[in-house]
Amino acid sequence: MLNPLHPLKNRLLAELDRSEFHRLSPFMELISLAHGDVLYQADGKMTYVYFPVTATISIDYLLEDGGTSEITRIGNEGMLGVSLFMGSDRSAGRAVVQATGYAYRLSAARLMEEFYHKGPLLRLLLRYTQARLMQVSQLAACNSHHTTKQRLCRYLLQMLDRSSANEMAVTQEEIGAIIGVRREGVTDAARWLQQLGIISWRRGHVTIHSRTGLLDHVCECYDVVCHATAHLLPELASAPLTMKSAWRTSGALPPFHFDGDERRASMRDGHPADPEEGQASLAFG
Repeated sequence: MLNPLHPLKNRLLAELDRSEFHRLSPFMELISLAHGDVLYQADGKMTYVYFPVTATISIDYLLEDGGTSEITRIGNEGMLGVSLFMGSDRSAGRAVVQATGYAYRLSAARLMEEFYHKGPLLRLLLRYTQARLMQVSQLAACNSHHTTKQRLCRYLLQMLDRSSANEMAVTQEEIGAIIGVRREGVTDAARWLQQLGIISWRRGHVTIHSRTGLLDHVCECYDVVCHATAHLLPELASAPLTMKSAWRTSGALPPFHFDGDERRASMRDGHPADPEEGQASLAFG
């Protein structure tokens, strides 16, 4: 069994050809990342790329009025620094740590040296970039067309997928910036989920009681992203699943992130979800 902080706990590294992984691994440095650490400034030079293992990193667009809007979020499924092999050594946005944890750091020069060998790494990173572009496009569509409640469910599910831990420190303002609503909208949506028994919410703390409860109320964007990622990076779709959604067509690819069979518990008449399902906690600062 792999150490919880082994480089192959990053699922993109795990999909690398083993010969390429062994060439890169001696140059990788395990670093600790704290909530709020800024890895890249907007238009800053990127001297390193990062492969999260337990940390989660957000790329934000900085507005003229001082506000921020999240462009994308990266966890143990990916890499921070794709702009390097797309022709730029400057960051398009600010990269800030959202969930405390660990990541492997690799010099940009070493990655590009491997990239220009034009072997399996090049093809893998281009597929990953396509998946990232699709995720950003889907996020924009989601924030334009779906309800705050649906977007909050999507965020909570993605948080669970991208973190090896079940806890995350995050403010309501940060969630609002991510899903494109005011703090009051986050509060109302969280209260609604509590009334359904999917989460317990109080000042400064949320406990998620049911993943399947979130799945019952999330918009189709969550499935779209999971399926597209599984298609482009098939090694991430390793778990047998039985999850179904009202909008899913038969024969569609399963989401890639679960570790076993997932039961679909219907949430009718406001009854609480199955208490035997795993819990996760978020601290609202």
